Amino acid sequence: MEFIESGAYSETKWWLDEGYSTVRDENWNAPLQWREIDGEWHQFTLSGLEKIDPNDPVTHVSYFEADAYARWKGYRLPTEQEWEVAAETLDIEGSFADAGHLHPMALQSENEGLKQMFGEAWQWTQSSYSPYPGYQPLPGALGEYNGKFMCNQYVLRGGSCATSKSHYRKTYRNFFHADERWQFTGIRLAK
Repeated sequence: MEFIESGAYSETKWWLDEGYSTVRDENWNAPLQWREIDGEWHQFTLSGLEKIDPNDPVTHVSYFEADAYARWKGYRLPTEQEWEVAAETLDIEGSFADAGHLHPMALQSENEGLKQMFGEAWQWTQSSYSPYPGYQPLPGALGEYNGKFMCNQYVLRGGSCATSKSHYRKTYRNFFHADERWQFTGIRLAK
């Protein structure tokens, strides 16, 4: 909310060139599904229109928005490798789809360490979606599926509240184009 209210959506200095063009051309002024009503921010959820809990993870932001926010805060997005190393020793816990919330949960703990790495929101990384060294496509549809999307997309990690925990593993990679904001995509800052 501070990013929005500071006017950062209209300040080119925070945005990648293509990102600012997208913001301008698509008339973005807040994350997807956010609406300001009578001076208060609301969002459309799977349960309808709800007032935003400022403790909830921000979702439905593009790579461009995540990157601009990171710059605005004086940070950056992590690389895919940094994210994976940071998650390496953590238990896979979070609000996955199996829990039935279908919305990211507010932070529950003030303890030290990384929070909400899994199951709340897919977290953008600054890494392009490309094959790992030694990658060999599988025969058939699965190989075709992975290979044909390894172009002009960024990696997201962590799963979301719409991801089944049984489907998730720490090395799971999701990928979207930089302007896509529809699937519980969120932000993880690095420095």
